Amino acid sequence: MAEILAKVLHAVTAKSYVPLKAKPLFKRLNLPESDYPEFRKTVRELVRTGRLALAKNNTLRVADVHGTVAGVYRRSAAGHGFVRPHAVDGAPQPEIYIREDKALDAATGDEVMARVTRTATRLKDAAGEVVRVLERATRTFVGTYFERDRTALVRVDGNLFAHSIAVGDPGAKGAKPQDKVVIEMLRFPAPDARGEGVVAEVLGPNGAPGVDTLSVIRAFGLPEAFPESALAEAREVASQFSEADLHGRTDFTDELVVTIDPPDAKDYDDAVSVTIDPKTKHWVLTVHIADVAAFVKPGGALDAEARKRATSVYLPQKVIPMFPELISNGLASLQEGKVRYVKTVRMEFTPGLQKGHVEFFNGAIRNRKRFTYDEVQALLDELASGPTPPGPPSLKGRGETDPSRAANVTDAPGAPPADSPLPFREGGPGGVGPAPDLLPMIRRMRDLALLLRKKRFKRGALELTMPEAVLEYDADGRVSGAHFAEHNLSHQIVEEFMLAANEAVAEHFTAHEVSFLRRVHPAPNEDKLEAFAQFAAILGHPIKRPQDRYELQRVLDATADKPERAAFHFALLRSFKQATYSPVQDEHYALASHHYCHFTSPIRRYPDLQVHRLLDKWVRTGSASANTEELAALGEHCSKMERRAETAERELVKTRILSYLSGRLGEQLDAVITGVADYGFFAQAERFPAEGLVHISSLVDDYYWFDESAHSLEGRRTQRRFRLGDRVRVVVARVDLPRRMLDLRLADARPKTEDDGGDALPTPGRPPRPRKRRK
Repeated sequence: MAEILAKVLHAVTAKSYVPLKAKPLFKRLNLPESDYPEFRKTVRELVRTGRLALAKNNTLRVADVHGTVAGVYRRSAAGHGFVRPHAVDGAPQPEIYIREDKALDAATGDEVMARVTRTATRLKDAAGEVVRVLERATRTFVGTYFERDRTALVRVDGNLFAHSIAVGDPGAKGAKPQDKVVIEMLRFPAPDARGEGVVAEVLGPNGAPGVDTLSVIRAFGLPEAFPESALAEAREVASQFSEADLHGRTDFTDELVVTIDPPDAKDYDDAVSVTIDPKTKHWVLTVHIADVAAFVKPGGALDAEARKRATSVYLPQKVIPMFPELISNGLASLQEGKVRYVKTVRMEFTPGLQKGHVEFFNGAIRNRKRFTYDEVQALLDELASGPTPPGPPSLKGRGETDPSRAANVTDAPGAPPADSPLPFREGGPGGVGPAPDLLPMIRRMRDLALLLRKKRFKRGALELTMPEAVLEYDADGRVSGAHFAEHNLSHQIVEEFMLAANEAVAEHFTAHEVSFLRRVHPAPNEDKLEAFAQFAAILGHPIKRPQDRYELQRVLDATADKPERAAFHFALLRSFKQATYSPVQDEHYALASHHYCHFTSPIRRYPDLQVHRLLDKWVRTGSASANTEELAALGEHCSKMERRAETAERELVKTRILSYLSGRLGEQLDAVITGVADYGFFAQAERFPAEGLVHISSLVDDYYWFDESAHSLEGRRTQRRFRLGDRVRVVVARVDLPRRMLDLRLADARPKTEDDGGDALPTPGRPPRPRKRRK
């Protein structure tokens, strides 16, 4: 029903829509006749809930009752909320601010109808009130069971609700205090009423191994076991597969092909090869992507389940794959030494990096070597430390993380690297070296990737380095620490080649007017960029033209090695719109690409599989087509599932980091201020992936006032200032696991006493206004 609902809403909200009766609308959507009963049910529900209106002649149109809009509600930690209206013709609408007492019983993620009481202007946001909850995002929640005054309660994880939920008699499930439980909501909480639910499942004692993972899976409704029908189909295609069967495929099995992946990767969906044509002196980049479409027929059980999941979910120590392991880790995975089916893109680049001939194939490869990123980086480090063969001037700046490596870019695109002995230890790094013909190709891969990277930034691409948290575990599987993931040259090589392949496919379909699922990232609003420019100027980096990509990248480069780097990157990211999947032609702003799609990860992303199927039709028949409205509905679903997966991963990582820090109270961390408000400032540890709040009530040496324009707190007497981007040393003061909050204090702040006006920090999430005067 969700997919049909999305298609109906997309059709009736389009500017070109002329009100139709139900049957003509159904035909316009090009749905199979078997879907008509579900379509009728969906339309009736939309009319009942006020999202569609039925005219006297029985035509359907979008309801517009007293200036109401339909959208998705989200509650902030402070209690108020926002409604994000649905996009119209792909264009996002302004969010609507909802006061806490005007939200009824809406919960984050719910589909609601809101009455607009104030329209958006340059000075004020739109405001309104929720008049009806149309559809609940979920009725199941995860929390911690406890008892108070003989009342059974559950404190739902995070800041979804301001108060605990009454659960009546939990005895039927045997819940004990401090157990993690799943509750089914019977009555959602409202500003004037506590919610009521029932314990549906007991996950286990809070803190027990695996309970945190299970909690996230239940909280986000993540799928687990595959249906038997999908597993049976996977077994059937596996039994029919033969490495010797290359019928209808171009044979690349004798070509030099490698994969580069993390050491713990289970599925390998991309392989690459780089050569130089001896006649034309052109670079030849060949990207091979696992041909999942060869094993998953449209409409089958495997396809239906993958479409529903839309993406694999990568949780710490657990992967929830989009396809059963027999497909994702077996038949489709480009394993070393195995013959595997692929979709291949072969691209030529002139010595000046102009894209030449591009070809697409249904192919087969035999992966020569499965490299890890660390292994390739070790080889690159060896190359960088040796003598530099003749070549073009070095590429400095964005082409390399480490300038010392950038200074050793060697072979000109028009001059193939010599196959003379390279400066490697016998056996290669670590004592086990790759075959001799692999080393020259690693060098060619490096040089081509750096040239492509340089060209991409020259056209205006932006590089925001958002650090990724990596958890460390002891022998018992418990978190023993964490660090930020390294994004070095070996990662950049793979990144550039995948970007090139994605663009090549998108440009091909665009040129031949084939509708496909694009990856779009619309340009940010001008007022958001103006706000970022004001912020940058306050920190000493004026931006004359914030709409100029090069000006933005100049600031990112200027702060790359400074403490305020994180603050700048986060601030710019917050001004961006969200990247989504859509058939509507739009640019990818961050990549400065006018035609872009996701093609290179069909094992873990359904949009890639959809693109593969179109490309398969083109390779076999010379033509391809797709229904735009169906693509729009699919894109909306995949975007939603992608956000769910990313949020679930962040939630579990944050939970584990906070659990680790709960045993290290008093530990000091060097940090950078990443956000400032009237109730304190947020600080991100420099070498540890944790961000916490230094509440203003802990700044006891002075009265601090908030300067919004300067993003700072300033002491009235001491003139001491805490500004966005400043470095501070903080202490882990308190961890609130249920609310996912970390409280920090300044390392040089004296302890709070009774004379200071209290003995504990206020509850995070609902910060009070700053005190008028410290007494």
